[in-house]
Amino acid sequence: MARIYIVEDEPIIRQDLVFCVEDMGHEVIGQSGKFEKAHDEILSKKPDLTLLDVNLDSDKDGIDLGEILHQAKISFIYITSYYDKATVDRAKHTFPAAYVIKPFDEQDLKINIDLALMKLKKAGGFSSNKLFVKNNQDLVAVAPREIIYVEADDNYCKVHTDKGKFMLAHTLKKTEEKLMDKGFIRIHKSYLINFERIDIITEGMVHLDEVHLPIGKAYKTQLQEFLFTI
Repeated sequence: MARIYIVEDEPIIRQDLVFCVEDMGHEVIGQSGKFEKAHDEILSKKPDLTLLDVNLDSDKDGIDLGEILHQAKISFIYITSYYDKATVDRAKHTFPAAYVIKPFDEQDLKINIDLALMKLKKAGGFSSNKLFVKNNQDLVAVAPREIIYVEADDNYCKVHTDKGKFMLAHTLKKTEEKLMDKGFIRIHKSYLINFERIDIITEGMVHLDEVHLPIGKAYKTQLQEFLFTI
């Protein structure tokens, strides 16, 4: 669960964002449509992520606030109806985590929030790459690179590794939370994959070693964000 602050000058849209964020399981720690109030509360509360409208009911706009948040190392996503070249050029120099165009789709918003939070976790680093999975009464050490993919199995999940398969007594969502900062990405409601183990991506499929897994429509955009092509 992340602590999220919402900056939006339209009360109806702001409330809609609150509902969306809370439905995703996150906490809304504050909201405002005013530059000064948002500025003071965000710097004081230090949210994990800010959803930031470009147009504000103030002399300064959301991009002015975005510049301040960037300097304060507070991650933010622009949510705006403005996508003209001048506005986008101003916005990109504040280094937002994403730029979502209104009217936004809830699934698109969720994907962009998940990606922003994933980047935050990755930037924070971790002390050890070694993981442990339970095998009967033993704990087996597994490096993230040895995990090929994780498969949902009702309220359990199967971890497919170079050392064999292991059953975990919790859901794929819970496993995703533990692995998202270690190079893993959800490609389907039933599959979490090790990005480094991808060999080929074809239309609607990801190939990892000898395994071929489908890409869910809801996760296609998220996967594309991770791809670097030359």
